[in-house]
Amino acid sequence: MLKKTDIEEKLKLVIYPGFQKNIIEFGFVKELEIKEHLINIELDIPSSSPTIENQLRDEIVKRISVLEEVEIVVTVNKPSLPRETSSHGKNVLPNIQNFVMVSSGKGGVGKSTTTVNLAIALAQQGKRVGVLDLDIYGPNIPRMMGIEGEQPIFLGKNIKPIMAHNVQVMSIGSLVERGASLIWKGAMVTQAIEQMLEDILWDKLDVLLFDMPPGTGDAQLTLAQSLPVTAGVCVTTPQKVALDDTIRSMDMFKQLHVPIAGIVENMSGFICPESGKEYDIFGKGTTQPLADNYQTKVLGYIPIEPAIREGGDSGLPITVLAPNCETSKRYQTIATKLWSTVLQVNQEGGVNNEKIQPTIF
Repeated sequence: MLKKTDIEEKLKLVIYPGFQKNIIEFGFVKELEIKEHLINIELDIPSSSPTIENQLRDEIVKRISVLEEVEIVVTVNKPSLPRETSSHGKNVLPNIQNFVMVSSGKGGVGKSTTTVNLAIALAQQGKRVGVLDLDIYGPNIPRMMGIEGEQPIFLGKNIKPIMAHNVQVMSIGSLVERGASLIWKGAMVTQAIEQMLEDILWDKLDVLLFDMPPGTGDAQLTLAQSLPVTAGVCVTTPQKVALDDTIRSMDMFKQLHVPIAGIVENMSGFICPESGKEYDIFGKGTTQPLADNYQTKVLGYIPIEPAIREGGDSGLPITVLAPNCETSKRYQTIATKLWSTVLQVNQEGGVNNEKIQPTIF
């Protein structure tokens, strides 16, 4: 009688179409059951392509049939609809279900803080989450996630991400000497991002969040062309000077055909630690007209709170440091709304982000 190990060895010869790794390495074999004259194999793949499904099924039957004459039943689970959500780039990371770009029109608005707290909130809600720090000019994720100075594990030319707060994390800041100046030209930016996408050995993830460099440049274009980005999140502050740049970021998502999940209005009010009262020192609610104009939504309003700064500096983001505080609760709400949009994109192939003439603030 056939042994499970014999079948697994044959399945290791089944290479996922378009890649160099087999279906065992990718973790796509969900079930393997052996009966007297029957072998049941269940696959869970990220592609909805009938061609890939049929190719895998034929290859599996061919490989196992040489062992013994038995009936082979191959069940393939796959997304019900194509996820054509960005520039239709090839998915070079098929073991990751969804990709979210966290972007901002300018620096200093709290994009990285938003990224790490959204990632942790999603993980706390039971999702398998990763964060890739693509802010190659100023990678802050290692400090914020408490992994500064921790070295990743190299397996040949590949790199294992670092686990922090139940989130898989990788950053260019973990691969260069601390404090080293990173001077990148356009072609170098593209090459660095493509290399990181190819070389990092992520486990199977429900979602990978990208902390993008501020602005609208080579990094955003390279990512959208390399992956079917599920959705984009814009981070801004209430001031008009920040909103001017946010318009450019929103327009970038439109041009790259990335569905806009919504806007996070950061530094929106100040919560006094003594009284708990909230003051709108920088204004509040100024992003709603912009969201309306791009037919999206404001995902949430994150206030200034001392614990946010303390958490970011100590490597304990506020969703870990103070999970029951008001700001953490708001991050949890934003994470829930973001995941709802991700599900909508997967079901419908996009969200209603038809471009219209931007409002001048």
